[in-house]
Amino acid sequence: MTTPRIEPGGLRELGLFNWVFSRGASKVQGVDDAHIFSTLGRSKGLFRGWLYYSARMMPFGKLSRKDTEMIIIRVAHLRSCDYEMDHHRKLGKRAGIDEATFSRIIEGPDAGWGDRERSMLLAVDEMVQSRDISDTTWASVARHLDEAQLISFVLLISQYDSLATTLGVLRVQRDG
Repeated sequence: MTTPRIEPGGLRELGLFNWVFSRGASKVQGVDDAHIFSTLGRSKGLFRGWLYYSARMMPFGKLSRKDTEMIIIRVAHLRSCDYEMDHHRKLGKRAGIDEATFSRIIEGPDAGWGDRERSMLLAVDEMVQSRDISDTTWASVARHLDEAQLISFVLLISQYDSLATTLGVLRVQRDG
């Protein structure tokens, strides 16, 4: 990536709440500045709405943390989003995704998964690549998730696909 199109902000650019949140998130993540928050935080109230929406999917979503991280890692891989990959490699580890499992997620749906994980990964691939999920794949995923989880599943994929786009367009730099 080249230089950021919008530089990460400080207290003045973010406002008190967004700055405090950004600093706290940076500390939790063990980085000097979590660029995602110090950049998107410049949008003030929109950032807070986005945080609420995002938190309703991760970490407080209808899917398990492990499933959530598997989905996010797959989206990040498909979108070549190193920023998301950096963060969710760590978060995935906390959710029980070891290096071998991480590698299988990268490899994709045909990496020896059970039906549940395979169908979810296939649906992620289809949705990111074609903006749809085939009826066959949908039926396979629907055998494992209830309606609320299915809605959450689709929203999670689209949220992280959108975030990958946002991070790329704004040229948000990796935290290092």
